[in-house]
Amino acid sequence: MTTQQHEENRPADQASPGNASGKHHGKRAMSRGLKIVLWILGILIAIPVIAIIILLTFDWNRAKPWLNAKVSDAIDRPFAIVGDLSVKWERPSDTIIPGQRTWRDHIPWPHLYANDVHVGNPANMARGDTASVRQVSFSLNPFPLLKHTINIPVLRVDGPRLELLRTDATHYNWAYKHEKKESKWELDLERLVLAKGVIHIKDAVTDADITADVDTIANDPTYGVAFKVHGTYNDAPVTGGGKTGGVLTLKDQDAPFPVQADVRSGPARLALEGTVTRPAKLAGVDLQLKLAGRSLARLYPFTGVVLPETPPFSTDGHLTGTLADESDSKRSRWTYEKFKGKVGESDINGTLTFQGQKPRNKLSGTIHSNQLRFADLGPLVGADSNASKRERGVAAVQPKDKALPVEKFNTAKWKVLDADVRFTADRIVKTAQLPLNKLNTHLTLDNGVLKLHPLNFGLAGGTVTSDITLDGSGGAGKDAIKATLDATARHIEVKQLFPQVQKIQQATAGDIYAQAKLTATGDSVGEMLAKSNGEVKGLVSEGVVSKLLLEEAGLNVGNIIITKLFGDKQVQLNCLASDLDVKNGVASTNTFVLDTEEAIVDINGWVNLGNEQMDLRVKPETKALRLFTLRTPFYVRGTFKKPDLQLDKKVLAMKGGAAVALAVVAAPAAALLPLINTGPGEKSPCASLLAEARAKPQAPPPGKQKR
Repeated sequence: MTTQQHEENRPADQASPGNASGKHHGKRAMSRGLKIVLWILGILIAIPVIAIIILLTFDWNRAKPWLNAKVSDAIDRPFAIVGDLSVKWERPSDTIIPGQRTWRDHIPWPHLYANDVHVGNPANMARGDTASVRQVSFSLNPFPLLKHTINIPVLRVDGPRLELLRTDATHYNWAYKHEKKESKWELDLERLVLAKGVIHIKDAVTDADITADVDTIANDPTYGVAFKVHGTYNDAPVTGGGKTGGVLTLKDQDAPFPVQADVRSGPARLALEGTVTRPAKLAGVDLQLKLAGRSLARLYPFTGVVLPETPPFSTDGHLTGTLADESDSKRSRWTYEKFKGKVGESDINGTLTFQGQKPRNKLSGTIHSNQLRFADLGPLVGADSNASKRERGVAAVQPKDKALPVEKFNTAKWKVLDADVRFTADRIVKTAQLPLNKLNTHLTLDNGVLKLHPLNFGLAGGTVTSDITLDGSGGAGKDAIKATLDATARHIEVKQLFPQVQKIQQATAGDIYAQAKLTATGDSVGEMLAKSNGEVKGLVSEGVVSKLLLEEAGLNVGNIIITKLFGDKQVQLNCLASDLDVKNGVASTNTFVLDTEEAIVDINGWVNLGNEQMDLRVKPETKALRLFTLRTPFYVRGTFKKPDLQLDKKVLAMKGGAAVALAVVAAPAAALLPLINTGPGEKSPCASLLAEARAKPQAPPPGKQKR
């Protein structure tokens, strides 16, 4: 039997020496592999344990220099954690419903506490803090870190103090410019909770120094934080306060955040109540808003909306809107709808919409007034008193010896906003008797060009229609305005114009017709009139004139003339015709004739709108031979504020009939024929007067006798 056969016939349970050695070697290999696996598992378990131990025992204050430097570099201003910096491990908030907890909710999260945190002012401003906080704390969800998301469920800010400072229009510490760097990390902040703190605002632009003391309130189902305001604004004390929601939800950004406030400073008031969505971006605003102030123009620093100068105002309406959102290319849009209020003693109501757009934002809407007081329009052109100017917050620039307004228009603001606003007024009140009504205008502002096309209103049974353009785009100079006026008055009834004068009511009174076409340049009403060119024509067909009548109209120069000619009494007027040329601010008389039952009065001369001087020669001619009708020509000179009357002692008025009197009417009377045709007609006293004037005898040249 061979050795191979002998091995094959050996019983199975008898192991050879070589086989036993192989089995032993295999067991040793398995033992080493198991140890390796156990070591690996041990290391894997040890790493997080060691990490947790390190995190629990690590002195985080050693990391403050590195952290302060990194944050300072990121926000481009000083940042420092002065107090203790620590991390504690805590379970997630107990607000999670127990039945909805998962295994993750039983794992402790790191909770960071930073005490005495300071954020400094930017480098281009004075040293100091923009913000400081007694303590900032938040928990960090570790699981979203695997997806490069920093999830902070609640950020608590205890004892914040904000120092908001603005030194001029371009330097303020609550915003900074920095290069936006893309990062794979995303911040997910869900809620912000504020505890007791202070907000201080010092603004040199609006002359404000205001402090708000903030504190939490309890047992209020709507609000959780209250604030009280004190300080000064334009040297007037500021008082008031308000409430906001206690927890600002940032995760559910469409959840409305309640706000309520009522702050006053002298005549100024801001009161609001409603909700704000995404407060950081003002993505949605729904507020009942009340505003009051010295002038609508004073709202510009706060709103960026160009509004006219006005007397003190107050409004109450519904404000809705959103700020621009660059992320989705949405533009700002604000609507102040169904507002009611007063400007001076005039009532207003309507709806205005502010639309953010390129190249300029736009204001549009409709405004209506049941009763518009004429005096409330004065601030629009600077025609109010110095006391009124101080009341609305501008310099008292009107000289005592000037009648025409010198307050300058701020055309720089005209170029930052376009406008399309329609305004109507049922009744306009100048005095209790002056019958103005039905004002209708369409105001447009386009790249600095302001138009009132049309500006129409009713006056004493007639109409005044006009178009006005004020071009402040810079074509006439840096600040100068190119202005044009085209106005026409038709069928103004003298009887309705002066209803308080009984003799006018008893007599048959005629109508007033006028037209004016002027162009001008300047940066104020006074300067534009001083540089105006054009023509002014007018007719008054029949009626009554008196000192009392002209006093009601506010015509001081007319008072002097009428009192000198007729005394203080009513005189029947047949016709008043005037034709004035205006060149470089000087209005010269082509024709200015007054035809009454007693005499014909010729007025020649000029009125300088630049220096507000006048030189008018008034020459009366009686119509019949009367014992006491000898009259001497006289001059009206001086200024608009202080006109002076001087007698012409060298010339005596000659007695004579109407034919002699007509010889004093100026030759260019034919220029008034268009007013005759569109006005009282060819059978009117004015038409007869001007017809005779055109046919009057011509005087020979000096030194020659007419044959």
